[in-house]
Amino acid sequence: MRKTLTRLATAALSFFLLSGAQAAGPITMIVTVPPGGSSDALARLTATALGARLNQSVVVENVTGAGGLVGMQRFLKAKADGSTLLFINQSLAILPHLYKQAGYSAVNDVAPVGIVAKVPMVLSVSNASGVQDLSGLIGRMKSTPGALNFGSGGPGTTAHFAEALFMQQAGVQGQLVQYRGSGPALTDLMAGTIQAVIDQTVTMLPLHKDGRVRALAVSAAARVPQSPDVPTFAEAGLPAFDLAIWNGVVAPKGTPAAELQRLEQALSAAVAEPAFKAQIESMGAQAPSAQESGSGHFRQLIQQDAGRVADLAKTGVFVAN
Repeated sequence: MRKTLTRLATAALSFFLLSGAQAAGPITMIVTVPPGGSSDALARLTATALGARLNQSVVVENVTGAGGLVGMQRFLKAKADGSTLLFINQSLAILPHLYKQAGYSAVNDVAPVGIVAKVPMVLSVSNASGVQDLSGLIGRMKSTPGALNFGSGGPGTTAHFAEALFMQQAGVQGQLVQYRGSGPALTDLMAGTIQAVIDQTVTMLPLHKDGRVRALAVSAAARVPQSPDVPTFAEAGLPAFDLAIWNGVVAPKGTPAAELQRLEQALSAAVAEPAFKAQIESMGAQAPSAQESGSGHFRQLIQQDAGRVADLAKTGVFVAN
């Protein structure tokens, strides 16, 4: 009997040590964009903060290609044990409608962990357009359907999504002009070659401040401190447009509930830290509130935008390849 108990105790200790070793192993956080951009910077900041909370190393791995599909496919093949995470934005919901081979559902095939940051979007027009406010833009687009050009950083980008959604909600028609990156689109906006662009605050507001473009509305609950003269979409007359770029962390479908809870609690605690919030805000983003933190709110955002993209795809805005 004593030998049996000893063997059981030894086995239990071995299992405990093995489990602890596995839990302390590195976590890979896949990022579907190249190093150096704002999304990559947010991911690295998150990896550091999450790793500190978990007492584990969280290593960012940039897996790029096909607009994010390569990184997404790498993530979908990962073990569902908490050792691999994905840092992602609305492209999670967009990719299945751009690529037939995506083969996943944004709603059913990932396990949300939590939102990290939201970046409001700004609708700006060229100075050459002569448009002074949002109602003036909508009025012009209604009087001349399809005549006004909106530029974005490429098919399937959040800017492309935002502009298509704006036109749908405002009941207007325009030409969606796709560029290779937001930089060329903004250059043509400043030159007056195109009339409008919707892009994130971090790129748009400096151009507005310098008078190179005119910002008409920002997709935030309140005016942003960087440009208090820019009204929200609700103030400007289109309250339905509430799209902000969200950035969050998801785990593979099938990850054990206990591991998901551990990750969620650690991430929620990390993004609530004042130092983390300050760093997020210095990058032009907004940290989630207590009500927005965690998997529940994030799941709602994914479901909402997956539904919006599906509706837009029916109109031919997002065409599968």
